[in-house]
Amino acid sequence: MRNDIIASHIEHETLGTLRVPTYADVQRAAAVIAPHIVRTPLLRSPALDRIAGARVWLKPECLQVTGSFKARGAFHALLAMDAAQRRRGVVAYSTGNHGQAIAWAARQLGMPATIVMPADAPRNKVARAEAQGARVVHYDRRTESREAIGMRLLAATGGTLVPPGDNPDVIAAQGTVAREALDDLPADALANLGTFAAPCGGGGLLAGCALALGERRMDTQLVAVEPRDFDDTVRSLRGGQRVRNTPDATSICDALQAVCPAELPFAINRHRLDAALAVSDDEVAAAIRFGLEELRLLIEPGGAVALAALLAGHLRTGGRDTLIVLSGGNIDLPMLASLI
Repeated sequence: MRNDIIASHIEHETLGTLRVPTYADVQRAAAVIAPHIVRTPLLRSPALDRIAGARVWLKPECLQVTGSFKARGAFHALLAMDAAQRRRGVVAYSTGNHGQAIAWAARQLGMPATIVMPADAPRNKVARAEAQGARVVHYDRRTESREAIGMRLLAATGGTLVPPGDNPDVIAAQGTVAREALDDLPADALANLGTFAAPCGGGGLLAGCALALGERRMDTQLVAVEPRDFDDTVRSLRGGQRVRNTPDATSICDALQAVCPAELPFAINRHRLDAALAVSDDEVAAAIRFGLEELRLLIEPGGAVALAALLAGHLRTGGRDTLIVLSGGNIDLPMLASLI
């Protein structure tokens, strides 16, 4: 669906004070963050092409600053703040990668940062946020609300909240993943691009990429991929409204354990996503091993779900070029050892 049609639908939805980003915001974000992030390359694998029966292009955001695409949105959101906001600092809640990225961006800009992270977050992600000088506040994701804790911290610090999904500056910058990829594809692959698939937690990455694909008005399917027990986007698209995951859901994909789709991303994604798929932890583990053995890439579980869907046969190319986003590489070493 084109961006102008998306906008006409969204303007009739209730989003409170949230501003819906546009492709112009993606373009501005690309210019602003370019000096501070890595323009990750597009990679190919003959082995993957044979399995898929088509050319597969990989966008390895596991090679990004802080180890995930989250650096894009975090830095853009903090750059958008005025001097007074920067002095008061930033508060963010995160299962790991967004928190790391906010901590890194805050350090670059000399800002205090407080990150609310689940008590069972991978220790490497907690340690990296703390190494950037951020204060980490833990919570029990089964009994406590990270949003409520974040609001209390805002009241105490006077800081600005930067959530991982419901922020137009974050979404716009995540859209630079697709913008770069489309710009870097050869002309024949761009004309033949049948599928663009990416991991989905709260949905911010997919929403930003939807803006970039919608601007091109391409005949390309946009596909979200989630862990099987955190398939809230799959079920939300089916029902037409946001639904929650069960409190006792578990997955090795710690980066994608959203409670439900974020409000602003879902307002975009429900009009633009062509499909949403779910993969099992075993399929994710197989994709991580494939990444090491065939691609020579270290991919974290949440970053590998779209690749897992392709390898497991859930995502079919139909013989057309396919682009897969590998969204992060921050895997905890004990977990990696258990998977290989």
